[in-house]
Amino acid sequence: MVGRFEAGKDTVQVLTEQAATHVGNIAGIITGAVRDVARETGEWMTELIEMREASDKAVADHERTGDGAERDAGSAGR
Repeated sequence: MVGRFEAGKDTVQVLTEQAATHVGNIAGIITGAVRDVARETGEWMTELIEMREASDKAVADHERTGDGAERDAGSAGR
């Protein structure tokens, strides 16, 4: 037969193990959420950088070749 002290010790032990398990699970959820937010933020920033680079390239091409409407208008008068 288990004594009163040992039963109390066993109860505290089980509660402590369960608490540690649940805290660990919660920490895993939070860690996963932080990881996912960091990944999404990084992908979003990459897309913004790519859009800016594409815009800069388009402006540079436009400045290098001139306005397409001016070329079309100039050749139509010939």
